[in-house]
Amino acid sequence: MFSKSLKGMKVLLALFFVMGLIALPALADSDKKEAGMSASEKKKKRTEIQKMVDQTLEKLYAAQPKAKKAISQSQGYAVFSNFGMKILVAGGGTGKGLAVNKETGKKTYMKMVEVQAGIGLGIKKFQVIWVFDDEADFKAFIDQGWEFGGQATAAARMNDDGNSMQGALSVKQGVWVYQLTGDGLALELTLKGTKYYKDKKLN
Repeated sequence: MFSKSLKGMKVLLALFFVMGLIALPALADSDKKEAGMSASEKKKKRTEIQKMVDQTLEKLYAAQPKAKKAISQSQGYAVFSNFGMKILVAGGGTGKGLAVNKETGKKTYMKMVEVQAGIGLGIKKFQVIWVFDDEADFKAFIDQGWEFGGQATAAARMNDDGNSMQGALSVKQGVWVYQLTGDGLALELTLKGTKYYKDKKLN
């Protein structure tokens, strides 16, 4: 019995490894294509991202009106949209976003990459809105990136005390996250294994 279980585990690990090898070249190929973008193509992509940001914020404000005040009073915010597909034991998703400095109005285009592990087949789409109370945290998010591990996800706490951050999840002192799904505002984060970083091609 133990031998069969061990064999099954080896098969799952092998499948996970193969799926990872398939996903990585696809992401690399995407970066190569963006590297050769013309000025008009970059402008088009920036316009598409801005449209996504506007639609996402409109959806957030409808689901949680207090979020508008929270963002207006913040040092900066960032909006991302991700479309991920999970196949067998491995999966992943990529997304694009925009970070906005509330004081200067400066926009920084960003990316997110999600790597999942687990058995299942499904497709998901969601949007994430980050809100930063501290300028140093906002700057670090842009310049150094942010890797969202399972520990950070588990530590996230819903703010339900009725203030302007109601409905957001605290992932660090002064750093808040709203997550929107097809059903509206999510009550818990599903962002394990997600990395956020600056899009060098669009900035």
